[in-house]
Amino acid sequence: MPQITKLRLLLSSAHYPASLLLLRKPTSASFSLLFTPTKTLRPISLFTPFSSLSKKNRTHLSRPLTQRNHSSFGETGRREKAAPPMEEIGSVGFNKRRAEGNDKSDRPKKILSLKDRKLNPANTICYVQIMGTGMDTQDTSPSVLLFFDKQRFIFNAGEGLQRFCMEHKIKLSKIDHIFLSRVCSETAGGLPGLFLTLAGIGDEGMAVNVWGPSDLKYFVDAMRSFIPKACMVHTRSFGPSAGSDEGDISGSRKFSDPIVLIDDEVVKISAILLRPSLSEFDAEEGRNQYSELVVKPGDISVVYVCELPEIMGKFDPKKAVALGLRPGPKYRELQLGNSVKSDRQNIMVHPSDVLGPSIPGPIVLIVDCPTSSHLPELLSLHSLSSYYGDMSGNPPETSKAVNCIIHLSPAAVTNTKDYQKWMTKFTGAQHIMAGHEIKNVEIPILKGSARIAARLNYLCPMFFPAPGFWSLQHLNGSAPVDLVSCSQVPVSKLCESIPAENLLKFHLRPYAQLGLDRSGVPTTNSSSEIIEELLSEIPEIVDAAQQVNQFCHTTPVLNNNVIEEPWLSENTLPSCLEDISREDMEIVLLGTGSSQPSKYRNVSSILINLFSKGSLLFDCGEGTLGQLKRRFGVDGADDAVRGLRCIWISHIHADHHTGLARILALRRDLLKGVPHQPLLVIAPRRLKRYLDAYQLLEDLDFQFLDCRHTTESSLEAFESDTSEMSIEHNANGAGLKNQDVNSTLFAKGVPMQSHWNRPDSPVNNSVVISILRNLKEVLKEAGLEALISFPVVHCPQAFGVALKAADRLNTAGKVVPGWKIVYSGDSRPCPELVKASNGATVLIHEATFEDGMVDEAIARNHSTTKEAIEVGDSAGVYRIILTHFSQRYPKIPVFDETHMHKTCIAFDLMSVNLADLPLLPRILPYLRILFRNEMIVDESDDVVDASVSAAN
Repeated sequence: MPQITKLRLLLSSAHYPASLLLLRKPTSASFSLLFTPTKTLRPISLFTPFSSLSKKNRTHLSRPLTQRNHSSFGETGRREKAAPPMEEIGSVGFNKRRAEGNDKSDRPKKILSLKDRKLNPANTICYVQIMGTGMDTQDTSPSVLLFFDKQRFIFNAGEGLQRFCMEHKIKLSKIDHIFLSRVCSETAGGLPGLFLTLAGIGDEGMAVNVWGPSDLKYFVDAMRSFIPKACMVHTRSFGPSAGSDEGDISGSRKFSDPIVLIDDEVVKISAILLRPSLSEFDAEEGRNQYSELVVKPGDISVVYVCELPEIMGKFDPKKAVALGLRPGPKYRELQLGNSVKSDRQNIMVHPSDVLGPSIPGPIVLIVDCPTSSHLPELLSLHSLSSYYGDMSGNPPETSKAVNCIIHLSPAAVTNTKDYQKWMTKFTGAQHIMAGHEIKNVEIPILKGSARIAARLNYLCPMFFPAPGFWSLQHLNGSAPVDLVSCSQVPVSKLCESIPAENLLKFHLRPYAQLGLDRSGVPTTNSSSEIIEELLSEIPEIVDAAQQVNQFCHTTPVLNNNVIEEPWLSENTLPSCLEDISREDMEIVLLGTGSSQPSKYRNVSSILINLFSKGSLLFDCGEGTLGQLKRRFGVDGADDAVRGLRCIWISHIHADHHTGLARILALRRDLLKGVPHQPLLVIAPRRLKRYLDAYQLLEDLDFQFLDCRHTTESSLEAFESDTSEMSIEHNANGAGLKNQDVNSTLFAKGVPMQSHWNRPDSPVNNSVVISILRNLKEVLKEAGLEALISFPVVHCPQAFGVALKAADRLNTAGKVVPGWKIVYSGDSRPCPELVKASNGATVLIHEATFEDGMVDEAIARNHSTTKEAIEVGDSAGVYRIILTHFSQRYPKIPVFDETHMHKTCIAFDLMSVNLADLPLLPRILPYLRILFRNEMIVDESDDVVDASVSAAN
């Protein structure tokens, strides 16, 4: 294959002059240069007016992007609106209103409307379907879809629901109601993103009815800290609150009495509440067996009963004529169940006079019995007795035959004899076990993403390891501990059942099709099949993979600290990489998309893997846990969560933090009974309001530290005098005493200065000092020297972070400086980011837009590809990894290869070992071959962009 000398992935856009203040290259990678004096800045070029970059002068794709119906929440905003006011920081433009949180285009209308459906009582199609949002990674509870011609109901909305719906072309805009079987991160983690997505559909936005037990109010209160109230006006809780006997809807009633939520001509949906009871072990301590516990938030679970109306018998026109009816509209009324007056006789004709025997309407139960403590309550539910079969002793006229029961309960509960015996009471019902099943772990739900991952792995296993679901060594040859019980069968199985499978259906109507339907269940799609398809499609990829394998396994030759890299004219190897070990550090890009999860890219999350010394997370968007499990396998992801030292969050937008509760909850469960410290969460202070409110629902076991307390000046104050900590609030309770605003983001007198330094909630200084000491100890144990946050230009309280490793001794006993990683978060180019990046080993920088979309980048306070690279070039960083790409670029972004001599673009699940950094840019030309047939077309025509202010 000829040598590849030029790289132009797809199409590059029009160029524009250098857009930020460039710095002299630093002479050292020392961490002392992290915050160099401002006098080292040397302006080389300034912004040209952005108005000169009119759309008509830009290069466009030969095939235009599919246009989304952008709402006021759209990523690029409404184009017909006037441009937002542009301010400048060091000659770099930004949207001042958005940076201050005053961009009105980010706000929904006061009340989002519900969809107005015209119901069709005579539905021709109705079924329940397994929507296995966590079935391949076991990170969330599966969702269940109840489908009608004119209505859609979803039960549970765990993380990954949006990606699942996009993958399988299920339109979120068609969903009318969401029901939660419990209120926790496992069942409701996808709600925040779903609210924001629906709010961005169309010009007016949409809303959905969300139902859940009384605990739902705690979750809604928590979400209000970052989601507009207008997005959540249709949330409805039912049943008694914790410790009370009254429900929000039904008033005074017995706890386990059915609560009717929906009752129309199409379906009746009722909720039956379960609460935990004391076990036999507790009874031995002097309490009555199965006595009631005090119900705490998060304890309540729900059994949902879905009943369709009976199917009327066949209409007999001969009987109608005999009763004096003429053919016409009255025939239809009788078929609908209404009585009519005879045309020829002075009598009323009733439906029973002209219809054959009716068929009882199908009934579906959705059962969530999460723990053995809930089982006694389930077994004793009198409200379910009318649904039991012949053995119940109910009169035949009062019995209701259940057709299908979907069990969301875990195997540890469903495999017990008591539960199995209870299942046998439902004579003739089809039991579908939707607790996590080991058979689904090896079948990726997100096939589009898995296909890309397998192709990348074939090209370069070094940077794109095999995903966990195809790398069975992560299971160590056997099922993980939490899966063993799922694969076991009770010694005497009392009730026949089938395991749930992704997209498995149970038809309810038409009646002739009543029963299971596996036609939509995905077939196993192995990596070998994907590679066969790739070789057939792009035969030359074989030579490309061989070349990549050759240079990846050839040891670079060092000569006076200059690595011989023939594809680069000059590239000095940083001293921190001397004698580096593969067990030192690895960067795992878990999510590389912006705004909302898409078919091929999840939202922001980066794992800094320190191997035996633990790990850190930079940002934690929705689905982060699922991505960990896709990368490392179920066991490996649990190990990674156990080993987390710290989670750092850049800003309050939902695409950067809504996976946090799920990670914290899993870590809590994994370390239960094991001595450990609460996990340190460093984030903007506003996020603490969310976490504190959420903790009323379930304990997350964390310590919180405001990003402001980890800025350079705050840490210097802490180090200088911990006995008289200088993190004191001034007279109005605002800011840090020693915070030097002039040397941070905004110079004195700039309008944004007052916004950055405005009052915030008072802080307990002694608590902050204690947590800072803990941070110092955590970093030391992980072999790290410092973690420093710095303000960036995006939204209020947006930060980037610099992570510096401690110095080490090489094999010759020489002191080797530690590596440094800088992560931009979401940001426009700004001096603080350039300063923080000075001499960095790796800069991970957002590159939301292509070079020809500068005005969009300014409007949303993001960066273009070229701007991100210029930040790295200005700061003299060794390698640049671009991430946070707009979802308008489904598989690969647009960029100009002339800027990419030290840069690589990120993909989900990409892993960059510190020892492999010299080779990182070499992979780019080969990516062009791999993606040569891919068009940049928005694949999600059916899911409208919803990059809300809180998710962008």
